[in-house]
Amino acid sequence: MKRRILIVDDEKNTREGLRWALDSPGCEINLAADGEEASRLLAASPFDLVITDLKMPNMDGMELLDLIVKKYPRTVVIVLTGHATVETAVEAIKKGASEYIEKPINIDVLNMLVDRALMQKNLEEEDDTQRQSLQKQFEIGNILGVSPAMKNVFEKIQHVAPTRATVLIQGESGTGKEMIASAIHYNSPRKNKPFIKLNCGALTTTLLESELFGHERGAFTDAHRQKVGRFELADGGTLFLDEISETSQEFQVKLLRVLQEQEFERVGGVKTIRVDVRVIAATNQNLKERVQAGVFREDLFYRLNVIQITVPPLRERIEDIPILANHFLKEFAEEYNKPNLVMPAQTIAQLQNFSWPGNVRQLRNVIEGLVVMATGNEIAPAHLPEEIRQIPSLDDSLSIKPGISIAEMEKRLIESTLLAENGNKAKAARILGMGRKTLYRKLQEYGING
Repeated sequence: MKRRILIVDDEKNTREGLRWALDSPGCEINLAADGEEASRLLAASPFDLVITDLKMPNMDGMELLDLIVKKYPRTVVIVLTGHATVETAVEAIKKGASEYIEKPINIDVLNMLVDRALMQKNLEEEDDTQRQSLQKQFEIGNILGVSPAMKNVFEKIQHVAPTRATVLIQGESGTGKEMIASAIHYNSPRKNKPFIKLNCGALTTTLLESELFGHERGAFTDAHRQKVGRFELADGGTLFLDEISETSQEFQVKLLRVLQEQEFERVGGVKTIRVDVRVIAATNQNLKERVQAGVFREDLFYRLNVIQITVPPLRERIEDIPILANHFLKEFAEEYNKPNLVMPAQTIAQLQNFSWPGNVRQLRNVIEGLVVMATGNEIAPAHLPEEIRQIPSLDDSLSIKPGISIAEMEKRLIESTLLAENGNKAKAARILGMGRKTLYRKLQEYGING
């Protein structure tokens, strides 16, 4: 698809020269003598990029910029300026222009700016496509789980998503904390604004401050240009801070101020920047215990812990394993072109008996490996990794043990039979020797999802 560029300048030689300099097979270039002519062309059909002079008769470049920002926000603008009007060009940047270049124009620099502007537009369009995909992906119903623990998580997401409350997500590594944060964002009024993520545990305090707050040119060695931080990038949207427990107390003081005041200064800067950002933090540690140990600030803990969501480990929600395993099986069977691949009940049962120290992430990786290595149409228990095969089968867990109640034994027997019959309640009722109505009553009584 050709990119449409509009060059606006009252000097004919300038606009014709720029057309010649920027001409390429991937671009369609149009010319306008002033802002009024440019506005008519913009109204007739959209442009990806406008390159405009600032000083022109009728409608000048600043008026044209205001029009574009208001009516055509997806159009990128580069302004041309003489040396005497550089301050005006800087003002244009503040109003929404992407870049400015001084006259006389260096064609190599202009081509670089155009390439950069169009590349940024490509990224924004890809982000829009990805954002639409993510909104669908992170509808609450697409986070898989039927266990009571996960139903509690879903209820909290539904309650907290429409608000701007700060959320603290706790859970072991691999339980899906980032997915929960994404679900909150994409089910909130901020869903069309940025969702910015940062792993705090991977950075030193200095780098973390630079990443979050940005820095000014010359703020430290190698700071060759101004850097916009994650808080600015997330303005209007959501900032997800993973591994928040691994930050230093020095940094925690600065973060607390931003959370309370919604303002900060870039590293090496003096200008106060205000933002509207919702913060979601996550940790695989017990943050309250970290406070008691004196390594995490109590005031920051309470500021983050407005709403707490605890994601249960997979070993505590084994009833979710069948739905997760089959979801991952379908995903990877499509990816590796093995559409007829199935996983029988015996294999699922063996997966349910494993403790999954790496949680959902580990289960997903195991299923991918099984799909990659599959040579037939069935993944049998014998195909499972050795550490999972060595776990006693589900049938062994049905043996009578001292202290177990009759009700618990009946619940296990029903679950085992349903699993063996792939959820077929009619067959399970016949095998168990009970009527279907009785089975349905017991399913409800024991909280079993068939």
